[in-house]
This record gives sequence, structure tokens and C-alpha cells, in this order.
Amino acid sequence: MAETMKSIFRKIFIENWQRKVMALILAIIAWLVVNHSLTTNKTFSNISVKVINIPPGKTVEGIQSNNILSKKIKLRIIGNKRILDELTDGDLQVVLDAEEKKDEWIASISKKNLVTFNPDINIMGGVSKVSHEDFIVKLTNIVTEKIPVIVTNPIGEAPRGYQFLDIWPYQLYVNVTGPEKIVKQLKSKGLKLTFNLNNISKRELDSIHDMKKTDEVSFVVPTEWKKISFPLLSEIPLQIDDPRAKLLRIDFSLTQNIPINAPIPVTVFYPLKNVTQLNPANTQIKSNEFVKTLDGIKVITEELYARKTSRLFVDIVRDMIQVLVIAAPKAERDDLLWNIQFIYPHELEDRYVAKILSDPAEEQVRELQPHLREEYLRNRFRSYMNRFRLFLPNNQKLSLQIKLEENEINIVPNTSEKM
Repeated sequence: MAETMKSIFRKIFIENWQRKVMALILAIIAWLVVNHSLTTNKTFSNISVKVINIPPGKTVEGIQSNNILSKKIKLRIIGNKRILDELTDGDLQVVLDAEEKKDEWIASISKKNLVTFNPDINIMGGVSKVSHEDFIVKLTNIVTEKIPVIVTNPIGEAPRGYQFLDIWPYQLYVNVTGPEKIVKQLKSKGLKLTFNLNNISKRELDSIHDMKKTDEVSFVVPTEWKKISFPLLSEIPLQIDDPRAKLLRIDFSLTQNIPINAPIPVTVFYPLKNVTQLNPANTQIKSNEFVKTLDGIKVITEELYARKTSRLFVDIVRDMIQVLVIAAPKAERDDLLWNIQFIYPHELEDRYVAKILSDPAEEQVRELQPHLREEYLRNRFRSYMNRFRLFLPNNQKLSLQIKLEENEINIVPNTSEKM
């Protein structure tokens, strides 16, 4: 058996070995020649296009800052099978030369326009033909404009213990350079910048509160948040270059009960249509445990608290608050209407604005945007007035039950109404 195996081995590998080696070499050469000469076609669907030598003062619609168009192109390439098999969409790029071209032209793409990012592939030797759909390149004037950026109300929730007040400045601008058509569209529509309150931690606001010792906390927006996206012009967000962007802040107030610490006068409004029935001579507010007479004036001396406002606001308006009851006959209403009024609100608003603007921390704001900052603070004051609510010590919202009883108006807390 061993002798037989040796004989077979000798016939296969030893006898005429020179001829067999030569035949193997020739077979390898033939395979290499055939493999390198085999032609096929392959479609590449997402090939980037780069435009070079763009004339001064011009640009290309849809071009990005790296001179690559945002639009991809599909190519059908005929060439060496081995090379095409190794190529992927990411390995190829089309380079177009815009020198001496008209404002609009149909690109003619050949293998001379192809570059590969794979250094091991000879693209010029491996490609014989390139075909593609009509690809129009449009040159346009390049312009620079200030684009308005509207800072919208944020999304998300304020950290526990705080409530969102407002954002300031409301509007910024960003300088944008690009194709005239796109830039003009951006300028007419503007852009929106929206922050997420979930990205602000309670620890950050607590730290600001501890340092400033006020219950109105201004969170200065970090630089990395002051970016805006221009998908048609840039693959990355651009920094907002408006000098006022460094003033950008999100304001919060503490969620707290602020003691009024002052009696609140109660007065009556007598509508003229009922003046013969109800007037100051025949109808007055009744004194009781809740409404007492202080130096001839009816006042609520109950311990009351304000919410949805700030301590500074309460300090300024404390002595200028009154409860106003609207007199009406029983035939018209069983329970009389009432509301909280602020006396001479314009003067109170001026005091509030002046107090904040006198803060040394506001110096930079006054220099850059004095009028807009004042307008913002006035809007905040009016918002406080609209949201102002009174609460009892047990955290129950103040609700009054007011009834006309003969010639007296009786006012007592309505304990049945909850927060």
C-alpha cells in the first residue's frame, strides 16, 4: 500500500515537474489577465459633488462651507470588475470646475472628474465610462445678510421649586453668507431658537439664588447653546454672532408663598344703573371677624400670601392693593363679584423697573439694549399683575363669599373652594 502511494505521489509531483510548474504559472498568468480585463458596470447612488474655482462674488446653490453640494448624484460606471467591486459610495467624489462657466450649465461628468479616497485604487485605469442623469449647476451671487433669530418660549419643565418667567432678549441676529436666493428667504422668514428647560439643573439655579439673594433668578445661557442650524448652508450649526447674544438669559422665580404683611383695603364700586337702589349712603361693607374697620376704612387683616410673583414685586405694590366689590341688587346677583386692584399701576411699574435697572449687574445690559431691557421688565411687571393671586396660611386660594344683606355687604372667606 505504501509503495502504491509513493508511486502515485511521484507521478503527480515528481515526474515532468518542470512542465507542470510551467503549466501552473501559465494558468495563473491567464487568470490574472482575464480577471484584470473583465469589464462590468455598477451604479453608485450617493456620490458627493465638490465644486472648485468658483468665480469671486459667486457661489453655487446648495453648496456648503466645504464646497460640497448638499445634493448627491447617482452615477453608472463601466470599468474593471475587480476595481468596481472594491468601490463604495463613500470612496468616490465628483469634482466640477466652475472656472469660466456661465451662471447655469449642465455638468458633463467623465472619469476625469472622479476622485477616490481609497489610495489603493487606480480610478483612472479602472474606469472606462461614466453616465448620469442631467445635472444642472447654478451659479448665483453670494450675499451676506443679518438674519433675525426669534427666541421662542422654551420646552421642558423648570427645576423643582422654580417657575419659568421669560427669556431675554427676545430677538437676536446672525450674519449669514450664502446664495442670494436662500439668504433672502431666510431673512424674510427668520429663524427660531428654542431651549429646553430640562437641561437646566436645580443645583445651577440654587447656586445663582444663593449668590444673588433674590427670588428672581437669571440663568445665563451657555455659549454652546447659542447656535443655529442652516441645513442648506452648513453641515454644522453656526454660532450666533450678535453681540447681544452674550446677554441671553432665562429668568425664573422661586415657587413660594410671599407674605403681604399689610392690611388690604376693601372698597365698593356702585354701578350707575343701580345707584338709586345701591349707593354709599344706603349700602356699606359690614364689619366682621374677616373684614374690620381701621380708622374708618374697611380692611382685611387676615394673614395673606402672594404666589406666582416675586418678593420685589410684592414689596413695591404692598401698600397699593385693594379688594374691589361690585355692588348689585339681589335680583341681579346672589353672590357679588370682586377682584384685586392695583392703585396707580403705572407708577408702581416705574418703581419696579427703576429698582432693577439700578442694580450694578444691569450695567452691561443698559449699555447694549437700554430701551429693550426696560420694555422687557415692564412686560414682566404686567405679567406679575395678571398672575397675582392671594392665598390663606393653609395654602388655600383666597375665595370670598360676598352677599348683600339688607343694607350691608357681608364678606367672608369661602372655605369650600380649594386651590
